Amino acid sequence: MADAKHLASLRSYYKQAGAFPSMPRLCEVLGLSSTSSVFVLIGRLTKAGYLDRVDGRIVPTRRFFARTLLGSVRAGQPQPADQTEPEVITLDDYLIDEPNRTALHRVRGDSMRDVGILDGDLVAVEHNAPAGPGDIVVAVVDGEITVKTLRRDADGKYFLEAANPAYEPIRPKSSFELLGVVVSVCRRVRR
Repeated sequence: MADAKHLASLRSYYKQAGAFPSMPRLCEVLGLSSTSSVFVLIGRLTKAGYLDRVDGRIVPTRRFFARTLLGSVRAGQPQPADQTEPEVITLDDYLIDEPNRTALHRVRGDSMRDVGILDGDLVAVEHNAPAGPGDIVVAVVDGEITVKTLRRDADGKYFLEAANPAYEPIRPKSSFELLGVVVSVCRRVRR
């Protein structure tokens, strides 16, 4: 795409500022000499689906935040490079099914380490979703919030189980509320 360099500049600027600047400032950001050339570029990026105009302002579309999925990569022995055509997806497309009911929660602690949920991870939690035994849930137990696996004992009573043998199961004493089901985990490996 001929406009890839300009799109990259816009993404970098938007990541830092959270909004697009004025047209004259866009000239500087994009390295263009006139606002008319910015208007032409914005028109092409709008036609390509990266930008939209709302109330006279430039706004990013979902495609603006999309990333190229280059294929699979083996974690075991190396494999021949994937020659398939890359697709473009957003992290929301991959991680979240119900955007209006999903929120992110930051995990603190190591009680879920054996299912791959580590301290500092973000979990996407679908709120008000049906949950059953075996689901990883975010719950409020006796006034305290936690992420654990939902279980049911022989008497039919629900309790929460950690994924780390150092932690005892949590059995509600007075109150138990399921906030939602964990649908995905996101982790940064390099800071």
